[in-house]
Amino acid sequence: MKLTDLISAAPWREAKTFRHTWPHEYVLLQKDDQRELLETVCQRLRNGEGVPCRFFAMDNLYLFIGDYKYWLMTHYDEVDWDDEEVLNRAPLYRDRRDFIIQPGDSGMPQHYPANPPHQPKEQQP
Repeated sequence: MKLTDLISAAPWREAKTFRHTWPHEYVLLQKDDQRELLETVCQRLRNGEGVPCRFFAMDNLYLFIGDYKYWLMTHYDEVDWDDEEVLNRAPLYRDRRDFIIQPGDSGMPQHYPANPPHQPKEQQP
């Protein structure tokens, strides 16, 4: 099955605790029977398709597909296939916030900071 088909068939649920700040959805490996989806995402990340991004102080790899970005709570090489792993997704902002989140940002699209974040010198190309 294609990744986009797996994504469409997954039972995404709203992350209610972040509804008013960083809205996103998630699926669970075991509870939602999403092994094939998580395996496919992990393989895409292993293949180098992930984009390094920062959510405040947390570095992560995101997979950008369609109108969403996807990320795991565990590194793709450390997923425990017998545990309840999580795959998250959030709609793209289509601005620099998709890559770097700065302090003071609320996460709501209408609250984009007047001065977008700058990459630290060690991350500049």
